[in-house]
Amino acid sequence: MSETIDELNIGAHFLDRLSDDERTRLRELGRRIVVRQGDTVFNQGEHHEGIFIIERGQVRVYYTAPSGREITLAYWTPGHFIGGPEVSGGGTHMWSGVAIDDCEIMLLPSAALQKLLSQIPNFAMALIDGLVAKGKCYSSMAQMLGTRSVIERLAQYLLNLSELYGSPDGDAVIVNRKVTHDQIAAMVGSTRQWVTMMLKRFQAKRIVSIEGGIIRIERIDLLEQILFKE
Repeated sequence: MSETIDELNIGAHFLDRLSDDERTRLRELGRRIVVRQGDTVFNQGEHHEGIFIIERGQVRVYYTAPSGREITLAYWTPGHFIGGPEVSGGGTHMWSGVAIDDCEIMLLPSAALQKLLSQIPNFAMALIDGLVAKGKCYSSMAQMLGTRSVIERLAQYLLNLSELYGSPDGDAVIVNRKVTHDQIAAMVGSTRQWVTMMLKRFQAKRIVSIEGGIIRIERIDLLEQILFKE
């Protein structure tokens, strides 16, 4: 959730500064695991034992409130690491991660992380790069939740989908990604019932049309008006 998609994927390149030899050392200390679609990578409240680098697939990271209500923090793609904010072990996970599709992940246990941090300065700098990118991501999300109304967040989310996954169809944009009302609600910080009601209202106003779970944005300009109204 962000007001711009410009830097959403910048953290996926945090290991770019490593040399070939340093990457080899990383692979030697890491352990590859396969996580099937729908399975948990780590659970909120579990003991923290390291971080996970996504090599294939996508992972949704989310926080669960005591009431059971969830809010999605991010969808992380290949190249990103997950399992923070702890990086060298200790404490517990503050949120959970679940595989959106079949994933290949490299687990870096706490002991391996500490070796890499002490032995390879480039890796320490790379990890800082990754943490900076995550800090920007979560800061942007906090700004959206704190300064935008829920209807503005919904409009922004639809605009982000159109930029990330959209293909033009005349004056409209087809979002080539299926998202459920539950997923949208968890992203914008609302309920499934509210999302269903608002999408019906958007359809009545011909802002969007939805068929077979596919969202077609008919009037980008009207979504932008919701965001940039005086």
